[in-house]
Amino acid sequence: MSTPQSTPAHRDTSPATHAPHTPWPHALRAAALAAVAVCVILLAFAWPSVTAKAQHLPIAVVGSAEQVQQLTAKAPEGMLDIRTATSRDDALAQIKKRDVYGAVVLPATAGAGAPEILVASAASPVASSALTQLGAGIQRQIDQQAITGLISAVQQLQAGLAAAAQGKSTPPAAGTTTPAPQQHATVPTVVVTDVVPLSADDSRGTGLAVAGLPLAMGGMVGGILISLLVSGAWRRLAAVVSYGVLGGLGLAGILQGWFHTLQGEYWANAAAIGLGVAATAAIITGVSALIGRAGIAVGAVLTMFIGNPLSSLTQPKEFLPAPWGDIGQWFVPGASGTLLRDLSYFPDAATAFPWLVLAGWAVLGVLLIATGHFRDQSAVAEI
Repeated sequence: MSTPQSTPAHRDTSPATHAPHTPWPHALRAAALAAVAVCVILLAFAWPSVTAKAQHLPIAVVGSAEQVQQLTAKAPEGMLDIRTATSRDDALAQIKKRDVYGAVVLPATAGAGAPEILVASAASPVASSALTQLGAGIQRQIDQQAITGLISAVQQLQAGLAAAAQGKSTPPAAGTTTPAPQQHATVPTVVVTDVVPLSADDSRGTGLAVAGLPLAMGGMVGGILISLLVSGAWRRLAAVVSYGVLGGLGLAGILQGWFHTLQGEYWANAAAIGLGVAATAAIITGVSALIGRAGIAVGAVLTMFIGNPLSSLTQPKEFLPAPWGDIGQWFVPGASGTLLRDLSYFPDAATAFPWLVLAGWAVLGVLLIATGHFRDQSAVAEI
């Protein structure tokens, strides 16, 4: 009985095939596109810092019209946007409402007291530093005037002594006295008062400024993951809302409970953070639902390359070339940063605008999610 013999398996000895090489023009175009992209990224992040300058800084001034005019004339051109205040308390109220970044309180008359500079480092350490330098300039002017007055008094005294030595002394008129050098020795010292200081745990304000980038990236990460991992309009909407709640509670717990960067009410800060990250996530999810995965890139551009550089988290928005500082407050990073700063340090400030901006972006994202869902339903029905 013969046994069947197995035939050896056929081995493919043909040479392995490789993907065709990319044509040289395509490779060069890819390199050029990458170079353009990195240049755009650099411009987006560096342009606000490079072009920013101390300008149009709103401050309150307590003093006469003549004193205000003198202060304006001696300040760098275009640096100050002066608002009048009737008293120190009025100036302080304007600072706490965030109508101005600081104030200059000038004495009503010479010798009535020393000038005072009111700063609010919690509003902006950069603005606080600029106002402190302004106070140093006022002090130099006071010192120069005191030196000039002292020299004049000494010259008058020397002239009087010389005249007396020659027997030509003329008695002073009735009711007048010759000023002595000692009368000019007391020079007023400009006082700088930080009326809204930063917390001791973030005395330089870096924590609040640096927190803006992780919050922006957090919103992007949530939107990207929801776009890629969740299907269905209602499920995506539920995921965005849940992410906003959980992200707000967690991030506020870290920034306020652990790092002590945020101050004020924890729940208000958590709501602001949650609405901010939910708004960014909703926009990315909504644009992705509408145009596909390219929507992720659109969301990144809006958040990272437009909103974050214009957010004015590290400097007053007035320092950016107009109108970019105001435009930045209409994006999520700028509105979130302003809202968190106000909730932490300025309870008297009006916060309706940043709340409405964040809510508006969140609603827009929800509408985009719904639009993308119904568009897909219409396409399926046509098939």
